[in-house]
Amino acid sequence: MRFGFSITRFAAIVAKEFIQMRRDRLTFAMVLGIPLLQLVLFGFAINSDPKHLPTAVLVQDHSVFSRSLIEAMKRSDYFQLTSVLTSEEEARDRIRLGEAQFVLQIPVDFARRLLRGERPELLMLADATDPAATSSALGILNDLLRRTLDRELRGPNEWLRSRVGAARLIIHASYNPERISQYNIVPGLMGVVLTMTMVLITALAITRESERGTMENLLSTPVRPLEVTLGKIIPYILVGYIQASLILAAARFIFQVPVAGSVPLLMVVMIVFIIANLAIGITFSTIARNQLQAMQMGFFFFLPSILLSGFMFPFRGMPVWAQHLGEILPLTHFLRIVRGILLKGNGPREIAPEVWPIALFAVGVLMVGLKRFRRTLD
Repeated sequence: MRFGFSITRFAAIVAKEFIQMRRDRLTFAMVLGIPLLQLVLFGFAINSDPKHLPTAVLVQDHSVFSRSLIEAMKRSDYFQLTSVLTSEEEARDRIRLGEAQFVLQIPVDFARRLLRGERPELLMLADATDPAATSSALGILNDLLRRTLDRELRGPNEWLRSRVGAARLIIHASYNPERISQYNIVPGLMGVVLTMTMVLITALAITRESERGTMENLLSTPVRPLEVTLGKIIPYILVGYIQASLILAAARFIFQVPVAGSVPLLMVVMIVFIIANLAIGITFSTIARNQLQAMQMGFFFFLPSILLSGFMFPFRGMPVWAQHLGEILPLTHFLRIVRGILLKGNGPREIAPEVWPIALFAVGVLMVGLKRFRRTLD
């Protein structure tokens, strides 16, 4: 037996690995692609301090103080004025539909009460379903109000500056008044878990058939690609509903997440989201040559889904290009649906704008997967 180290044999093994790496281009691309994707997302797209948040105003007192405060908010990096409202009902609708992160309400007689030294109140409605998206902006608003009033209170009104707050800012954190992070995270986990398991399990299940040679048994039968596809995904749909039910039960009874809307409505809509993720898994299985490649592609899809959907970081804190990418992902829309139903009590009318993008994604990806699967069978 010879124990000597041979440079020739060592070089041959190294050369063999490089040749194998060149042949397995998909795995090599994933090895390079995943770190690059992480670098781009964490370096450019992720921002835990969101700015330019959509803000509406309901002005019932058109005074110099109102105009000055609104102008100061416009100049601030945290607020982006999107609309001027006419009623309190419209203000509540904007918050519930997610069209505005904040609504500033300036009440009637604000200026007159201010000049009398009565410390009038300003009301700031905030969508607090994601506390991280509002905390910084609300923290700076008090300072904006103080500086604005100090600048405008001049001459005979200068005595009001010495008061501790010439006006009071009342913050109404809608849907999560205590700003508990679990109310945002736990419902979102439903979408994250479904995305991870549905994509990976489906991709691995079909790829396993090809690796083990059992796909040849299917080829010898008159089965059609659509029948194989549906037969593969139906069991996992049931698995997805079991997972969702467990998360809902934990959210309600362990984390005390309020359930303001209809759970049956959420369960009905969930089928579209589950099918979209299963379609991704099927498509990956037609591309991957083995289970390792299928898992790599699954993680390559899962990584941007969890980072660009608004689950870990505020969606509106990302740059515009990252938000456009996030709008393509089914998880982004499902998070809005599940949080809207559970925390805001949204119904079919409110969630409809989020359902059709998921359905469109599912149909498009499923068509691609079926086409490639048919080609694989042939």
